[in-house]
Amino acid sequence: MQTVYEAFLDAAHDVPGNAFLAAPSMDGRAYHPEGIEFTYGEVRDAVEHLRGRYAAAGYGHGHRVALLLENRPEHFFHLLAMNALGVSCVPINPDYTHDEVLYQMEHSEADLAVVLRTRVGDLEAVAADREKPLPVIAYEDGLENVPEASTDPPKAGEPGLHTEASLLYTSGTTGRPKGCILTNDYFLTSGQWYFEMGGMLEILPREERIFNPLPLFHMNCGVVSFMCMVYARGCLIVPDRFHPSTWWKDVTETRASIVHYLGVVPPLLLNQPPGEQDTGHVVRLGMGAGVEPELHPVFEERFGFPLIELWGMTETGRIIGDNFEPRSIHTRAFGRPRDELMAMAVDDDDNPVPPGEEGELVVRCAGDDPRRGFFAGYLKNPEATAEAWRNDWFHTGDVVTQDETGMLTFVDRKKNIIRRAGENIAAAEIEAVLQAHEAVAQVAVLAVPDEVREEEVMACVVPMAGATADEALGRALFDWCDGKMAYYKPPGWVLFMDGLPTTGTQKVQKTQIFPPGEDPRTRSGIFDFRDQKKRKR
Repeated sequence: MQTVYEAFLDAAHDVPGNAFLAAPSMDGRAYHPEGIEFTYGEVRDAVEHLRGRYAAAGYGHGHRVALLLENRPEHFFHLLAMNALGVSCVPINPDYTHDEVLYQMEHSEADLAVVLRTRVGDLEAVAADREKPLPVIAYEDGLENVPEASTDPPKAGEPGLHTEASLLYTSGTTGRPKGCILTNDYFLTSGQWYFEMGGMLEILPREERIFNPLPLFHMNCGVVSFMCMVYARGCLIVPDRFHPSTWWKDVTETRASIVHYLGVVPPLLLNQPPGEQDTGHVVRLGMGAGVEPELHPVFEERFGFPLIELWGMTETGRIIGDNFEPRSIHTRAFGRPRDELMAMAVDDDDNPVPPGEEGELVVRCAGDDPRRGFFAGYLKNPEATAEAWRNDWFHTGDVVTQDETGMLTFVDRKKNIIRRAGENIAAAEIEAVLQAHEAVAQVAVLAVPDEVREEEVMACVVPMAGATADEALGRALFDWCDGKMAYYKPPGWVLFMDGLPTTGTQKVQKTQIFPPGEDPRTRSGIFDFRDQKKRKR
């Protein structure tokens, strides 16, 4: 197989009547309120129609098309149709603000945006601010009125393993997200890897139904689970998002055999009242990342299936899992490297650290090509790509320990990243926005613990002379960020300080702001705006 499209066609020829994509009923909401399911054959017919429409309009090898379809099975119709032509899919986070979408559209140089009708106006506003033209069409029109491609003609030759299949944006330590180039080889490798994990993660061919509430602009659902089901001839179930109150209804209704989770999911499900739904499902296992060790055995006992902890990144494609007994569910262990995926913990000079000592997790593919199956690089940023691949190992930024058996246990993140309810948030991006406010003299943004969302954003602010450091100013700074960023990025906590510790070059020393062991949330005068962080749509 050379492309995602070819792998899908092979599956569709093999099992045309099997269920491939589904969504649960939506309790009266506009999108598929009664639920929906598509077979491989039905998806193939829809893909071929869309492929013809894209091709007739001149879109082909080397072009990029942005998609803003939220979490809908039809997202994959377009991805497959584009992949057949060598067109790259650029998913847009529906929670992005105007400035964030504008950056993504400028940086990616997308040739077309296919979006929900309710978002056409938003993207047209982005297009008006972009120097390069950006046609915008409503996906509900089925490409019947797709404008002709007005950019460079398609590249010569057929798409292959190293053709860009998608461009996913992921937060880094700099202020703007990086565009991760994912090739057909990445899609195929990650899907087959997942399919062949084995042990407690045995994927049953032609039987599996994976319920994955994660967003399609992330690699987990948008690439890995999707391609795993292509190889397994199984069904990917795509709810609009995670809903604690309807989770078991949706899982039971869609006959899910596997569920995906993030750290926020287990505690919220455990907080639901006990009932018949706890064991009235057919789920064999859950897989994900971030379950608190003290909740891990409690969850498994109550709901009757194991949670398999995994590790992965957009850049790596392949994942590591704690999927062989005996598991280490009372720790943050996430498994051992296997087969061609190599992993170890290293110090700041890239020397392996002794067993049990903390070090940065680095990974690579065994053999002559350490990057095989990984992302192809950061778009327009070869320096960042080279830095990440120092000494032919990909540097993850995660601090781990590794014992004598190879078991890896997560400790913390080395990078300046805040992980809130599954979203990676770059502290530098929030700092840049806050620093632009007239009342801010100095700012440091960092992660603080959150009992529900794993981590929350905290801003330590030194106000300008004459500014009153009170709740009104804290709220003004929150609103300032809220108007410029996705809802989950503004600071949930704001703490005003007289000054911040700095180096001789005036770089803030975040590790020196609070004494070791202190919970910053307990400081007097801190302001809590977590309940103000709400989706704008």
